[in-house]
Amino acid sequence: MVRGIVGPALVLFFVLGLWQGACDAWSIPPYVLPAPTDIGHALWRDAPTLTHALGSTLLVTLSALGLSIVIGSVIAFILVQNVVIERSLMPYVVVMQVTPVVAVAPLIVILVHNTFAALVLCAMLIAIFPVIANTLQGLKSIDPGLADYFRLHRATRWQTLWRLRLPSALPLFLAGVRVSSGLALVGAVVAEFVAGTGGNSAGLAYEILQSGFQMDIPRMFAALFLITLAGLCLFGVTTGVQNRLLGRWMASR
Repeated sequence: MVRGIVGPALVLFFVLGLWQGACDAWSIPPYVLPAPTDIGHALWRDAPTLTHALGSTLLVTLSALGLSIVIGSVIAFILVQNVVIERSLMPYVVVMQVTPVVAVAPLIVILVHNTFAALVLCAMLIAIFPVIANTLQGLKSIDPGLADYFRLHRATRWQTLWRLRLPSALPLFLAGVRVSSGLALVGAVVAEFVAGTGGNSAGLAYEILQSGFQMDIPRMFAALFLITLAGLCLFGVTTGVQNRLLGRWMASR
């Protein structure tokens, strides 16, 4: 674990050092490219506002991720029940994924009067596909010998689902959740850009827009840094959960 942290930290310090040195050597103004020290000062100066905006963005992200996990798993369970159902509904799942959320987000914001619900729905549309695809593939990827064994003992559909398909699907399901965690954050930021929400519900996307209008580029980079940090934390948490649940299983494999 220590080795996994030291390497990236050294690379980060090296890049930040080059960045700071280039800004100082060529006297690059902050409104063109802020130095790391300028970004750090903006983080410290506007910490209350940026922290509140981070909380709003994370609330949308986690709500969208939770809905994606629940709804995506239910859809995958429905699709795996019958080949005809899968072939009939799967194209619409793919259409939902390939349609740019930027194109449909304004319509969602207009139709859904609750701004928070509209943001969550937009983020969920981006994040749900990996859960559906991975869970469906996992439910279908069962050992043929074990499937024959269950049929030999006349296991019911529920017993086969609970004792065979679900354990087989767990690795791919967790991998889908890990991907969806990042997509949910991306969807939340994109939805906030489209909605342009301000006030108490303002997220980091709104802070980026405001900083751009005010030419406060260090503050814009500070908000981008918080988005990146939130994405890394989400990826780390989901990876930790995956390793925790599958550590012994993967080691035995």
